Amino acid sequence: MVLVIGEILFDIFPEYRRLGGAPFNFAYHLKNLGIDTRFISRIGKDKPGREIIDFIGKHGFNADDIQIDADHETGTVQVKLNPDGIPEFNIRPDAAYDYIKFNKSIKALLDYHPPVLIYFGTLMQRTENGFQIIQQMLSQKKAATRTLYDINLRPGCYNEKIITASLKQTDILKLNHEELSFLGRMLGEETGDRALIDRLFNDYGITSIVLTAGESGSEWYSETEHRCIKPTEKIDIVDTVGAGDAYAAIVALGHLQKWPVAKTLSLASYFAAHICSLEGAIPSDNDVYNRILKMEGGLDER
Repeated sequence: MVLVIGEILFDIFPEYRRLGGAPFNFAYHLKNLGIDTRFISRIGKDKPGREIIDFIGKHGFNADDIQIDADHETGTVQVKLNPDGIPEFNIRPDAAYDYIKFNKSIKALLDYHPPVLIYFGTLMQRTENGFQIIQQMLSQKKAATRTLYDINLRPGCYNEKIITASLKQTDILKLNHEELSFLGRMLGEETGDRALIDRLFNDYGITSIVLTAGESGSEWYSETEHRCIKPTEKIDIVDTVGAGDAYAAIVALGHLQKWPVAKTLSLASYFAAHICSLEGAIPSDNDVYNRILKMEGGLDER
């Protein structure tokens, strides 16, 4: 089982809206790729919240993992796209997901059905409550449980305390070049990417680092291996919202299935490119998931 915690919200584009939130996008992809996935979040007792409950119920998620908040509204993000489809986010503060509670259900998942992987990000940790919940959950995981931290730095939603604590709990780190540069400035490491990567391995015990660079491709680092991949095809970009979440989902799948790194990077790049050809982060049908399952030759049961 993979355990995912964080925000579920509506991305509000100028002409349409789509369900999103990096943790939910990640969880949705993994579930549709055949992985047993539990998703924990919190929504408002409002119309958007009811839409979310209806949606997740229809798509096989456990609705009991979604907490209902009578005092705070379901999260939203205003999304503005530039001519290249690159988004600018205006994230609503004080949303229901900022108030997730560490309850008996979460404790039971950690103790009695321990996940093989926990996914978490940064946005939900923007409040002290969110920070404490995620750090509490990570501190109580079983020794065999691995973690994937998709850093996803959004303006005004992170600080050094959040990032430092999260890196200390990370096995697999996924980030882009801008986020790597920020870590370099934060750590005072300005001698180049390789030195910074090595420092992240040495100082935080991270085992794998996945570095994305959009149209320039991506890289995979471990202490013993470095692989690069270039995009294999040109696509017509509608928007890039959720592309990184799609990439992270295939990274997790590759980890669970023990794929060779080259295979993981290739399929991650393919899937992220497909998401860029859609409006929003969630495909409207299962065609792309079926293609990926055929390309990788079937899944072991997890």
